Amino acid sequence: MAYREDEDAARRREAGHILKRIGEETDPQTGTHVQSWLLRPRAFFKAEDADQDDRIEVIGMRIGRLLGVAGLLVFAALFLIEFAA
Repeated sequence: MAYREDEDAARRREAGHILKRIGEETDPQTGTHVQSWLLRPRAFFKAEDADQDDRIEVIGMRIGRLLGVAGLLVFAALFLIEFAA
């Protein structure tokens, strides 16, 4: 019985993802594109693409992505300081 419920939940999630993707691809309104453009970084930094059952992987991806952005900002600041002077 629990197996059937898990299978049904997995099918519902998959159907929801498919419908969301179809809606994003076919929706002609600019508002939804802007909304997805603004919400995409949140999903990126929350590491939603990682295996959510593996907490270490999720935490590691979050730390790595934050350090990557911090490194980018440091290098950009150093670049501006070096070549703006």
